[in-house]
Amino acid sequence: MDDTVRLNRTPLTDLNIALGGKMVNFAGYEMPVQFAPGVMKEHLHTRAKAGLFDVSHMGQVILRPRSGRVEDAALALERLVPVDVLGLKPGRQRYGLFTDEKGGILDDLMFANRGDHLFLVVNAACKAQDVAHLRAHLSDACEIEELTDRGLIALQGPAAESALAKLAPEAADMAFMDLRELSILGISCLVSRSGYSGEDGYEISVPGTHAEALAKALLENPDVQPIGLGARDSLRLEAGLCLYGNDIDRTTTPVAAALEWAVQKVRRTGGARAGGFPGADVVLPEFENGAPTRRVGLAPEGRAPIRGGADLYADEAATTPVGHVTSGGFGPTAEAPVAMGYVPTALATPGTRLWADVRGKRLPVAVATLPFVTPRYKRS
Repeated sequence: MDDTVRLNRTPLTDLNIALGGKMVNFAGYEMPVQFAPGVMKEHLHTRAKAGLFDVSHMGQVILRPRSGRVEDAALALERLVPVDVLGLKPGRQRYGLFTDEKGGILDDLMFANRGDHLFLVVNAACKAQDVAHLRAHLSDACEIEELTDRGLIALQGPAAESALAKLAPEAADMAFMDLRELSILGISCLVSRSGYSGEDGYEISVPGTHAEALAKALLENPDVQPIGLGARDSLRLEAGLCLYGNDIDRTTTPVAAALEWAVQKVRRTGGARAGGFPGADVVLPEFENGAPTRRVGLAPEGRAPIRGGADLYADEAATTPVGHVTSGGFGPTAEAPVAMGYVPTALATPGTRLWADVRGKRLPVAVATLPFVTPRYKRS
């Protein structure tokens, strides 16, 4: 890592270094890409037991309604996202998207109803622009507070419940997308049963001064190991989850990105709350007519991984690409190369054969159904 670049640190940076993390620049933060076991073993450990991830670089934001009514904060946020915020019950969390005037995706986020305010988690690389976006458009209805003094720990894997329940027994009662305030080691933490690995797990917002103590307590459990960004990426890719800046950005709409499920019916068909978000005149017709391109899974036919950026061709001899790969690598659980990318909607049917250009060589790939591994969220 270039010592001349001054990077931001998280409350867990010192611990990550002490644990032997290989530190890299990620979104302006000093973050561990892997630890001693390496990406493959870290990935498989998370699928088998539990991995602990430092995700404190993510942005945490509170929208506090000026009226005192959380419903008003929900309606305000609906001005910026094509998602049902008003219908979200207290103690529940939902995935959302900020869209622009052309229907492109500015960022994806998680938001939760805390009863008297909304709690948002946004991507690290986008958080400055997201906070500015919120303040520019919602300050009439909400006080916008960026929480800069908290850590965020993701605990993911089938042993996550038992590991956290040893410190906070109530965690075992939570279902996927529940959010509660729990006391852990006497520390008040905001805990959601969620994550970005395709596994059951939790994300824990903790005061920064207590983040290291909490991480160490979790790591005392032999089932829990520290995991770096490398395995976080391969886990989310196998789970068919988008990485902002790779798989979704301002050139992709929710429909093109195969994220129709994230736009609830109340926001897209009839009624007073349908539309009303940036780019609705572009996005809503795509629900009826489709988008010109579509995000798909891609299964290379050989053993060679196909990385993001590779062009895709309709046949081996074609000279004009029809699409491109956005994320790709080897899937340790799938035991095969896996990838995602965009192709014309006419070529998006699973089983369609395409060709990827890898350093001047054409390699066959098949359009595949996402995800590559079955999610194991605790639904009830």
